[in-house]
Amino acid sequence: MKTPLISLLFFVIIIITTDAKAIIRFEDATFPELVTSGRPLAMGNAFICKADDASSVFYNPAGLGSVRLTHLHLNNFHLEANKNLIDLSSGGNVSYIGENISKGFSFEGTRQLLIVNRGKMTHVRANAAPNLTTRYISIGYLYSLQKRATIGIKEDALYEFSSRQDHGPFAGVTLALFGGILKLGASGAYVNRKELLAERERETPVEIEDGEYQKGAAWISMVGAKMTLPVALLPTVAVNSHNTFNSEFSQESDAGRPSKIRQSVDVGLSFTPQLGKFVRLHIEGNFKDANNRFPEVSGTRKAMAGMELDLGRFLFLRAGYGDGFGSGGIGLKSRKLEFDLSTYAVDTTSNEFRGEEDRRFSMTVSAGI
Repeated sequence: MKTPLISLLFFVIIIITTDAKAIIRFEDATFPELVTSGRPLAMGNAFICKADDASSVFYNPAGLGSVRLTHLHLNNFHLEANKNLIDLSSGGNVSYIGENISKGFSFEGTRQLLIVNRGKMTHVRANAAPNLTTRYISIGYLYSLQKRATIGIKEDALYEFSSRQDHGPFAGVTLALFGGILKLGASGAYVNRKELLAERERETPVEIEDGEYQKGAAWISMVGAKMTLPVALLPTVAVNSHNTFNSEFSQESDAGRPSKIRQSVDVGLSFTPQLGKFVRLHIEGNFKDANNRFPEVSGTRKAMAGMELDLGRFLFLRAGYGDGFGSGGIGLKSRKLEFDLSTYAVDTTSNEFRGEEDRRFSMTVSAGI
């Protein structure tokens, strides 16, 4: 019964998409989080005010002060792929997505798909973050892998591909002041990173040596705050900084150290009107990289907006606007299970607003006790 329902929901999300073109890059200006979650992605990645679950560690650690229930979720994972990869690996048939999507995690498997579909870019990401989270505290372990690849349409075009893999322990803590009106939070993760940006002849099978990866480790910290006024609409302002202490990765490979995580700051404003006894609407706007650590990215792309309609704290409908494109999704939540299906898009140009769209779809599942 569950499988047909999940397939139907995935299909509903897929039919609202548009075509995408791309170049290889990571979207650290507009999506700077170490671990992503389907819930904020569906809300245009405007989430630093709303953050109230285990993902607060990566979006705004002050949000741990709003966690409602203690849980131990060892089965916590996030899987996403872009429309290009889904179309190439399944021929547009939704029923084959699960069977063939694994090719996106293999550089050679992706090359075989792209060699006959030049001009497309593929993207795939998998996260896992098992955690023990209660109000004010969260501890866990993160794993994140994202890969993308493309072959251009020019006669001499090469096979270009990139990869970023992170893993390590994390923890977060929140201090509530003035009866919870002001919350201050901090989190940290010891991130072991492997990063690669490379190219090969498109007709040559790909074999990557371990020494080709840039490798390093660093303590990556985040500090955040949010203040909620106890009046109608619950106006909330929030701020969050990434890599607060400006850490650099060590060099553990002859290929060099991974790229430094820039010390960017996000700011946000939200309102949460109560529409009924069991119905709430959260509306939020964020501005990413307010201190302009990514000057090469257009400021209009850093403006995010999103909403979440909460029906009885069980069913959630979400929509948003981030990086110049729309997003949306649906979520189910209980004490033992959180399930989200989402779609969002990124701009693959370097600095334009509403340049070239890369539409993506994600599924996030967190289960435990």
